[in-house]
Amino acid sequence: MKLNVLVPVKRVLDYQLKPVLNSARSGIETAGFKFSINPFDDIAIEEALKLQTALPKGSVTTHAVSIDSNPSCRDILKNCLAKGIQDVTWINSETNVLEPLAIAKILKQFVNKGEYNMVLLGKQAIDDDSSHTGQMLAGLLNWPQLTNASKVEVSKEIDHVTVTSETDQTADQVLKSSLPCIITADLRLNTPRYVSLPKLMKVKRKPIRELTLTKDFPEIDITPRLTTISLNEPEVKKPGIIVGSVDELISKLKESKLI
Repeated sequence: MKLNVLVPVKRVLDYQLKPVLNSARSGIETAGFKFSINPFDDIAIEEALKLQTALPKGSVTTHAVSIDSNPSCRDILKNCLAKGIQDVTWINSETNVLEPLAIAKILKQFVNKGEYNMVLLGKQAIDDDSSHTGQMLAGLLNWPQLTNASKVEVSKEIDHVTVTSETDQTADQVLKSSLPCIITADLRLNTPRYVSLPKLMKVKRKPIRELTLTKDFPEIDITPRLTTISLNEPEVKKPGIIVGSVDELISKLKESKLI
């Protein structure tokens, strides 16, 4: 049996940068800012590569796909190729407004057109922090889902996978699932590898398969269902004070209308 892994990746504002609000557009300023692969998706890429190495040669295929309207998305996909991902696809969304449900619907159709038996993606994107896409995709495909993975083990026969994930309890949760399945990656899963300049140059001219929503996914409804009412900076935290007694503490809490 072969393991065919699909890794959806998202282009996001670089995690090392502080987002800047654009009050005129009621959104985050993006012009002139550096973008990179979503950190959780980068972890998913690394895990796919680890499976590619750990399992018998030729038994694993890896494919990265990104849904984005910006051509700079190609840079993210070339980074995936430089790391060792075998194939990549850019789906031109032709719009910047795609909610998790729309992404899940597109991915469902992409999975059905291929022969993938594992979708490995980050548990969330750091721009909207929705943490919905993996679960929605599992529901649409009617596949088992193993979320917040901190350890992934595929059997040598490639007929089942065992995933360890964190819980709110003291012990980790260990789940075993047959294939196909959806796995979402957490921070503890691994540390993504660094891509050297020579490797990036090597894949510079490698072709990237391109699809568009209107031509290749015309029947999918991507109409937004959510409306952003406002977007504001969080309130600056007020400095703390030292009180001399419990009575003074209660008095201060009452003054602040906290009790």
